[in-house]
Amino acid sequence: MLNQYETVFIATPVLSEIQMKEAVQKFKKVITDSEGMIVHEENWGLKKLAYPIQKKSTGFFYLIEFKGSGELIEKLELQYRRDERIIRFLTFKMDKFSVEYAEKKRRQRETEKQKEE
Repeated sequence: MLNQYETVFIATPVLSEIQMKEAVQKFKKVITDSEGMIVHEENWGLKKLAYPIQKKSTGFFYLIEFKGSGELIEKLELQYRRDERIIRFLTFKMDKFSVEYAEKKRRQRETEKQKEE
């Protein structure tokens, strides 16, 4: 049985949009190559950090929600550590309540977008 995970990483703010997309594709490929399945992803864009990390006060935030095995997490986090573009990351296993909450939030955002149109 595959567990559901959520990972957020912060990339250095000096990246161009193309470099950021390359980084995202790299990590998505790590997930899919290890028989993981991407459930949802969100680009949160450039945000101010609560405190400086590596002398940087902003960073590009990106969230990926996926299903996979425990071994996949080790591979993914190893790639985060090896990539100098990534200044922070966090991956956690979602329990059934987290999964339900995330799905509910996505549905709410979709209905809000539809109302705006």
